[in-house]
Amino acid sequence: MIRVSLRGVVVLDKPTWCFRVIVVSDRIAENPKEDVSGEVARSYLERRGYCVGEKIIVRNNYREILKAIRETNDRVLVLIGGTGLSPRDITVDIVKSTAWRCIPGFGEFFRSMSAQSIGYRAILSRADLCVLYDGRVVAALPGTPQSVELGLSILVDFIDHLIEEIDRFEGLHRREV
Repeated sequence: MIRVSLRGVVVLDKPTWCFRVIVVSDRIAENPKEDVSGEVARSYLERRGYCVGEKIIVRNNYREILKAIRETNDRVLVLIGGTGLSPRDITVDIVKSTAWRCIPGFGEFFRSMSAQSIGYRAILSRADLCVLYDGRVVAALPGTPQSVELGLSILVDFIDHLIEEIDRFEGLHRREV
């Protein structure tokens, strides 16, 4: 986040919070060395200066996904996988069941941008962005490396503002002070 001090000096603020990448995949849980998308996410975020906690890999299992969400204290969780339409794709359902609010515009914009590269199949994605009751942010992204990169490029463009909004109960925005 960039801000200008009272003296007109540009200061680069580092967030005091971290991202956590959670890969949801039976196949990757069996062989973690095959994970490409989780590494794409970690690399993408680190290159942009964000703190990224240790990656977690879980199966497409209700209890494992919920446990990973509950036991992680990081401010922004990026869940990769389980956003499709098969009976095993339950990530979005679990995220929504634990959410305070969801932000439909994220998924809508993600699908719109995806359609430009993969066509109408993009509408089959249930990518979503939600805020949990404790103020943590959860992004659920499809499991392909291209989808992860697209989703993160959208998310990092406004994540600082989103967290500011979540934390601001009343009063002016920081840039209005």
